[in-house]
Amino acid sequence: MTKTNQMHSFHIPVMGTAFTIDSPLRVAKYGISSVISIIDDELIEKMNAFYSKKFNLPYKEIPKKNPDSRAERITSYLDLVNNIVQDKFENFKKELAESKTALENYLSILPNHSEIKQGFQNLLNSGADVKGKLSTYIENHLSPGSIDVNIMAKIDKDNFVKNEQLPVEFNDAHAALRGFANSKLSSSIVLSAGLNPRLYSYFENFKDFFPDANGKLKKKIILKVSDFRSASIQGNYLAKKGLWVSEYRIESGLNCGGHAFATDGHLLGPILEEFNQKKDELVQSAHQLMSKALEQKEILVPEKPLDLKITVQGGVGTAEEHNFLLEHYKVSSVGWGTPFLLVPEATSVDIETRKLLVKAKEKDLYLSHISPLGIPFNTVRGTTNEQLKEKRIAENKSGSSCPKKFLALSKEYDEKGICSASKKFQDIKLKELEDKKDNFSQEVLEKKKNKITEKACLCVGLGNASFLENDIRIKGQAQGVAICPGPNMAYFSKVVSLSKMIQHIYGKISVMEMPNRPNMFVKELKIYLDYFRNEIEDFMDEPSAKQKKKLEKFKLNLLDGISYYQELFTNKTNLFQQSKNQLLGELEELKDSLTGINLEPKVSRPIST
Repeated sequence: MTKTNQMHSFHIPVMGTAFTIDSPLRVAKYGISSVISIIDDELIEKMNAFYSKKFNLPYKEIPKKNPDSRAERITSYLDLVNNIVQDKFENFKKELAESKTALENYLSILPNHSEIKQGFQNLLNSGADVKGKLSTYIENHLSPGSIDVNIMAKIDKDNFVKNEQLPVEFNDAHAALRGFANSKLSSSIVLSAGLNPRLYSYFENFKDFFPDANGKLKKKIILKVSDFRSASIQGNYLAKKGLWVSEYRIESGLNCGGHAFATDGHLLGPILEEFNQKKDELVQSAHQLMSKALEQKEILVPEKPLDLKITVQGGVGTAEEHNFLLEHYKVSSVGWGTPFLLVPEATSVDIETRKLLVKAKEKDLYLSHISPLGIPFNTVRGTTNEQLKEKRIAENKSGSSCPKKFLALSKEYDEKGICSASKKFQDIKLKELEDKKDNFSQEVLEKKKNKITEKACLCVGLGNASFLENDIRIKGQAQGVAICPGPNMAYFSKVVSLSKMIQHIYGKISVMEMPNRPNMFVKELKIYLDYFRNEIEDFMDEPSAKQKKKLEKFKLNLLDGISYYQELFTNKTNLFQQSKNQLLGELEELKDSLTGINLEPKVSRPIST
């Protein structure tokens, strides 16, 4: 393993709206970076009040009726988190300098390849005046983890005062960006869910996203992407505005938590290989475009390209996989999300939901269609959100009261937007279906009803865990807790401490009690194969030449991915040696299964053109 002065080689990605809402307050002092979702300003306002009281800090409520309340609430909370993290970090440094036990505990969670850890050990072995040298070393080498934020770029609902539409800068994502931009933070914003041209253009309004006189960025842009092409298009789009992408955060298309953005059969390994081979292409292309834009804006152009990191997340579960991603693909950091849902010191999850996660097996974790965004959504069976939703359906009262409206993006019935999980939307859809019921068999009718009523109120459901954990009163219609673990959750079956989870990541111990857990790449392939089969079922119901061509491409990409892995595990890595034969056997079985899938529709269902 290559030595590094980076404190940790992992980060905690954004999870839901609540689960990492206060993670920096829990882990940043240890040098661990994490990501806060800034979609839900109502949750943020409640957490601002809660932590102001907890740390005896002044708090001034920002009412919803304020013209720019969304941005102001986000700025206020992020500044509060920043101040608390800085205070915690200062106290932690003093503790390390004065307490041998605290220092030993801290060293136990640093990776063995860390130059910082080696520096500590050299000091402790040096003899005289250790304490004085220790304080200086801590001051010069330690820093808190980054307090990063996330915006799903497409969740950018128009907003209205009465019936008058507000200017675009008051759209949800625009206001959230402004809230971050106006904060004291020097950190990154993670943009996910695709390109939003209006939002990307809005970055130009804030100087912190442009390099200063020393070529430094106070605020950085991270793009969460699932393939190289998307990264190149989005990176160059921003570069033409003088904006630099500091990190591409590659996420598995399906072996991830929350919303899943399936590729066209491109698997994580080949995607990472392409980034590894073409990183310089990304850097040079963006640098040339950014330089021209900065010249036009009369901003000093950096002499050389700014730093660009490639990181990865989605399905990693062992130290061997972690090290492989770092060594073989040269990524800067690996995201560990789902496993941290079982670490109370790191994430905000209520007791009942954590118990559900502990018990979850492979069959309980599934790719659902509950998201109002119409994007597949990884979740777990048996949540309180699901129970309450099913109860309303059984009582013919399906749908949510929709108090937050962050996902009220459908303009099918109202130009202001309606959420497909709302009672208003579902009542209309069910009435339309009732009027056409004679055209369908009972089985088809039930399927169509389920497609309407299965949508869940994620705005409320994904935020309630923090309220329950912190005993904050929940108002309005009961929605329970929705949670979004990835399939990886099946292999972690107990609540663990932060220290033990970190030591698991670095291979010092194992917190996993599942000896038959599949390799992360094989698991992703299996998920894609299941997804492919489901797509074929839909195709057989309504065959079309366009869909057949898409499925043929999907199948070919999967086969190419399998060939890549066969070559990789046979000739190109020394890791996974103990399980190499098993891996190659599983890949061959999956290849045979995929090859045997027939894309020809039944004779009775001709292909439309």
